[in-house]
Amino acid sequence: MSLAFSTLGCPGASLDHVLELAKGNDISGLELRAADDEFTNTGLTAAQRRELRTRIEDAGLEVLAVSSYVKLCAVEEQPLEAHLELAADLGARGVRVFPGDPDPDTGMGAGTGTGTATDPGTTEGPSAGEIRALDRVTTAPRDVHILLETHDSHSAGRKMAALCTLLDTDVPGHNAKVVWDSAHTWSHGETPAEAFELLKPWIEFVQIKETDSRQKYRPVAIGTGDYPIQDLLETLKGTDYPLSLEWELKWHPHLPPLEETLPAARAWATA
Repeated sequence: MSLAFSTLGCPGASLDHVLELAKGNDISGLELRAADDEFTNTGLTAAQRRELRTRIEDAGLEVLAVSSYVKLCAVEEQPLEAHLELAADLGARGVRVFPGDPDPDTGMGAGTGTGTATDPGTTEGPSAGEIRALDRVTTAPRDVHILLETHDSHSAGRKMAALCTLLDTDVPGHNAKVVWDSAHTWSHGETPAEAFELLKPWIEFVQIKETDSRQKYRPVAIGTGDYPIQDLLETLKGTDYPLSLEWELKWHPHLPPLEETLPAARAWATA
């Protein structure tokens, strides 16, 4: 499988450093964290965007996602279109967004059951936040994908699958896909096989990270947690989804740097 990484794992690093990390570790793709303190952000000029795209493409890399902090279900206005435009300019597959439903215990898939691939466990109807998500997907430009990550209010595969099923029904031809953060679905009681069956109609790529369930699913160094990586690899056998290491060094400074982690992650994900 091809391996990518998120620049969340090297916060504030230069493009030169990111390209060096990719070249030295047989990396094929990047998730570019979009923020004011990173070389990827919506304030880039047209010339800066062209230069960034050219350098990444010349290095033989694909941009899997521009990783925004847009919350699709939020009440407040969200800069979705600006990030979609940036992603299109950079040749990215899409913009990573969070669900961010402010009322996470309501809406589609909020039932108490574990859900199945054919019945993700729906309730009577969408939450107010999920309706806002439908509206945003309906009106958004469709040049690149909106990539919904299994995160926060919709970390469980059953709940994300219910939202995506609703999108398929209510917004035909929509451009939303799923970034499957496999550690998040696991933390919500779903095995990799169960989550995959729920999410596979919409998956664009798969995020991996080592976590420790004994420490409330805290990210830890590769090989020191208990995330079932072999179960995930078996589940994905025969597919061609890129695996992307979402190394959360920005938020968890106790983690080792990417220079140490990328070789370990490749061995971990290809054993």
